[in-house]
Amino acid sequence: MLLKISWRNIWRNKMRSLVIMLSVAIGLFAGIMVLAIYKGVMHSRIKTVIYAETGHLQIHDTSFKKDYEPVFIIRNGLSIVHEIQKFPEIKTVATRTVTMGMLSTTTGSSGIQINGVVPEQENLVSQLNQKIKEGAGFNPNKHHEVLIGKKLANKMKLKTGNKLVLTCTDSSNNIVASAFRVAAIYESDNAPLDEKNVYIRQTELNELIGIGKEIHEIVILLHKDEDLKMVQKKLNNQYPEYLIENWKAISPETDLMVGTVDITSYIIMAIILFALAFGIINTMLMGILERTREIGMMMAWGMNRIKLFILVLLETFFLTITGAPIGLFLSWAVTGYYKTHGINWSSRGKEMMSSFGFNTTIYPEFPDEKLMTTLLFVVLTAMFSCIYPAMKALKLKPVDALRK
Repeated sequence: MLLKISWRNIWRNKMRSLVIMLSVAIGLFAGIMVLAIYKGVMHSRIKTVIYAETGHLQIHDTSFKKDYEPVFIIRNGLSIVHEIQKFPEIKTVATRTVTMGMLSTTTGSSGIQINGVVPEQENLVSQLNQKIKEGAGFNPNKHHEVLIGKKLANKMKLKTGNKLVLTCTDSSNNIVASAFRVAAIYESDNAPLDEKNVYIRQTELNELIGIGKEIHEIVILLHKDEDLKMVQKKLNNQYPEYLIENWKAISPETDLMVGTVDITSYIIMAIILFALAFGIINTMLMGILERTREIGMMMAWGMNRIKLFILVLLETFFLTITGAPIGLFLSWAVTGYYKTHGINWSSRGKEMMSSFGFNTTIYPEFPDEKLMTTLLFVVLTAMFSCIYPAMKALKLKPVDALRK
């Protein structure tokens, strides 16, 4: 009986009921869109870190990352590369020689990280060739070429074809320097890294710092992200003498950002639901005040206060579950559209997003794993919101209510 009465009651004032339904739909839509955008942003950042910066895993000498001294090489590094390439989970492997140094021009100098790379390998693990904005990259017929980031180029007033000097210390702790010509200027989604990193051929850096054919870093890219822990464990067992880190350890700020973003998205959703609660309270309270005489009559006929309280809860519940599918469908449709086409922020915040390492095009992803939690929050918000109007109804005395 209460179910029938509550269902009929919500359609007695269609406009008021539609207001609550739309409030629930908009609240749910806004909450899911916030989660979808944040999920898309973080997946994009993680993808950038793995496939354009660090790879899934990196191998170093245990002492190398303390001071980046050239002497801490991976002994028999090329043999290790040959062995791990046989792992079925590994997609590709690249080697790097890395040292800290100074870039000098006639306009000044800047501290940088010099990366000695094999261009063919580097293009596979970090898509370096796809980041080039000016120039043509390494020319196999030329020597002493360098690729620099756009932010560093602007800072040092460099263009393609300009000369510069790279200075660093060799494996014997002697200061060495060599002149290079800018072959290309690249730009990634991470401006701070662009300002810090330059790339030259591995053979030329090895010759400069005197380490022969040795290497400092092995970068590993997997076929599947899910194999990360298993492959890292296998490598740790096989090469316990080396430091083997995954992308979370190499880029801890990104891992921290993922957790922080989850908390932030829930805080924003809580603010949206808080606003929704006020809308429901206001609308339901109006409904109670308009039906004061009717409620008094039902109480006079014998309806107890518990049933009256349940009646108000059922009305709110029906309004909520009627509005929720609308919000779900809208959020699913909008997320699906922008997942394909993307939301381009380049005209509004390219520099800001690049400074934090984010792509300017966001591809929202529907948060399937958080859908039930979001729905539960919306329903609970609606249920708690109707408690105050229900308490107002319970305080009515039948005699006084009938006189109004």
